[in-house]
Amino acid sequence: MSGLRLFDVAGGSAVEIAARPAEVERHLQDVVEANMEAMLGVRFLASEYSTGPVHRGRIDSLGLDENGSPVVVEYKRGRDAGVINQGLFYLAWLTDHRAEFQQLVRERLGADFASQVLWSSPRLICVAEDYSRYDLHAVREIRRTIDLVRYSYFGPGLLALEPVAKATAGAQERSERRRQQPIVSASMCEDPTAGLRGALDELLQGLGDDVGSVDRKQYRAYRRLRNFACVSHAHQQEVVVTLRLNPKDLGLVEGFTRDVSQIGHHGTGDVEVRLRTEGDLSRAESLFRMSYEAA
Repeated sequence: MSGLRLFDVAGGSAVEIAARPAEVERHLQDVVEANMEAMLGVRFLASEYSTGPVHRGRIDSLGLDENGSPVVVEYKRGRDAGVINQGLFYLAWLTDHRAEFQQLVRERLGADFASQVLWSSPRLICVAEDYSRYDLHAVREIRRTIDLVRYSYFGPGLLALEPVAKATAGAQERSERRRQQPIVSASMCEDPTAGLRGALDELLQGLGDDVGSVDRKQYRAYRRLRNFACVSHAHQQEVVVTLRLNPKDLGLVEGFTRDVSQIGHHGTGDVEVRLRTEGDLSRAESLFRMSYEAA
């Protein structure tokens, strides 16, 4: 069960608001689909999508995330281990029907989005009232990108979404490769920022157990449900990171941080941070944590 407790303190004394499940599963699905980009960082494409007469199923929701990864979203009103297996079945169907999905993206979002679908990292997001410890263990053993999200209703107008487990396809293999790689200094590498990028990767991955990453040609995105940091591949003499922060809430420092909300850039986020030294990395750590918490 979730450890989240919500209190109404408007009257001066704390009155706990009890969490409750959705009255009907479809209501939960309707709310998430209507607000999918804000809640999950996913552009909504289709609801109750038919998998045809052979597979004879319906995918609760289909979407495309902010990095271009295809997304299957499955909902359960209560606690049901079957939601993961059902979602994996649809995820397998999706990867076998790429042309059909890209045509759907083309119809809903346009040709540019359809041409940039990232098939190396399709995702399954499960939204349910709760999960068992066996569910939490199982997703880490499955070589797929999966997010388990717990929902709770508090009163008539408050919905909480709590990420409780994440698995990223290939994460174990990447971790093993990092352990086996010899330690070299940045001066020994063709890329003078290699040491700084490695330290940054360790810092961002260490912000929480729910951090995953995905690589695109232009950037590497670090995400919870949504991206919180995007590290550009385009710079050779410094490391440029964009964060999910509001520039108006920060005291921007010339040459270190800037507002890129109205400037074209790779990845997501409105605040750009430029790192040149390990000292810059330490200086930016609080910003990385703020962005992580906002995602």
